[in-house]
Amino acid sequence: QVQFVESGGGLVQPGGSLRLSCAASGSISSLYVMGWYRQAPGKQRELVAGFRGGGSITYADSVKGRFTISGDNAKRTVFLQMNSLRPEDTAVYYCNKYWPGGPYVYWGQGTQVTVSS
Repeated sequence: QVQFVESGGGLVQPGGSLRLSCAASGSISSLYVMGWYRQAPGKQRELVAGFRGGGSITYADSVKGRFTISGDNAKRTVFLQMNSLRPEDTAVYYCNKYWPGGPYVYWGQGTQVTVSS
């Protein structure tokens, strides 16, 4: 069984930054299969950024150049550094497995990010 606890969200003005954290526990062999997802009101959950095999990373086109995913295996924590935030980044952000095979059925509670002036 796996467990994800996301934190670090909040209210930020356009152009601001936030750093999200995800503490992972359970049967996860490596953090470098993890990804960040988000779900805005009335929209489907989408991938924001995720680690793939061989050290590569996938980013959604809408966040390329602004967001950076990283991980600390020793602390079993995945991070999402978000810069130059826009109102359209407003969503609940979740972490979960990305590669291979996509996310687990279980999701954590997520962390709310609101970008507004």
